[in-house]
Amino acid sequence: MTAPAPLVVPLPTLPPLFIPSPPFNAFHLGPVTIHVYALTMLTAIFTAYLIGSRRFQDRGGSEDDFGTIVMWAVPFGIVGARTYHVLTHWGDYFGPGHMNPFAIWEGGIAIFGSLLGGALGAYIGARRCGVRLLSFGDAIAPGLAVGQAIGRLGNWFNQELFGYPTTLPWGLEIDPAHRPPGFEQYATFHPTFAYELLLNLLAALLLVWLARRLDLGHGQVFALYVACYGAIRVVIEGMRTDFSYYLGPLRTNQVTALVVCVGGLIAFAALRRAFPRAEASVYSDGHREQDAAARGRVAS
Repeated sequence: MTAPAPLVVPLPTLPPLFIPSPPFNAFHLGPVTIHVYALTMLTAIFTAYLIGSRRFQDRGGSEDDFGTIVMWAVPFGIVGARTYHVLTHWGDYFGPGHMNPFAIWEGGIAIFGSLLGGALGAYIGARRCGVRLLSFGDAIAPGLAVGQAIGRLGNWFNQELFGYPTTLPWGLEIDPAHRPPGFEQYATFHPTFAYELLLNLLAALLLVWLARRLDLGHGQVFALYVACYGAIRVVIEGMRTDFSYYLGPLRTNQVTALVVCVGGLIAFAALRRAFPRAEASVYSDGHREQDAAARGRVAS
């Protein structure tokens, strides 16, 4: 007598859990057009400000001084971000059917450009306030990582900066009008905006933890932020399908990211060796009265 065949119950087939792209990237309030990309940028700046200001005050700095430095850094950072993007995507803006290089609300900013421009603006503001530039960098670094995470949501709404095609459950659905040449037949792509968002949040947590555990200062937190973000971009840039110039097998932004990452690690090692403990004040030696007032606030 043969054994009865086992009972097989078919499992229901679940639909893929693809990430849909938002059906809009702007809305109207009366005659005014509000671009979601611009809203994400403003939210990112505001969030970075809140986190950085709190950290700056925790280290004895004045909120007014922090705000002054930010007021210099933000416009310089925006100009630097757009300028770097246009220069590295020259054909999109000065070739046939070119886009408007000043229409920043349509997307297209470069974080590396914003760091260069923002650093220049922060230098001017820090000198005016008598604040150590590296101390300001340490205060703002985790907030920058969180702000960059928020800013990537703007790329989601614009359906831009996605990766190669994928059928993974978390693939990102892209409308035909936004698919790059040669990929028109594919419907879902790697959501590199989400990958970078999550990695930036992890980097922010890592920076806060290391700063407390190792008593980091003198620009060491910012140097680690630069190294972390460079490493993140090396990976993310290698997954993207948008146009880029190449240096050998690597996209130009990958090469830049690699240089930035290595530079950040070298800077951290040098600063850590020179300054094993965090500085006592965020103010320079020429502001001893502010130092005393800051220490008084901390003691109280």
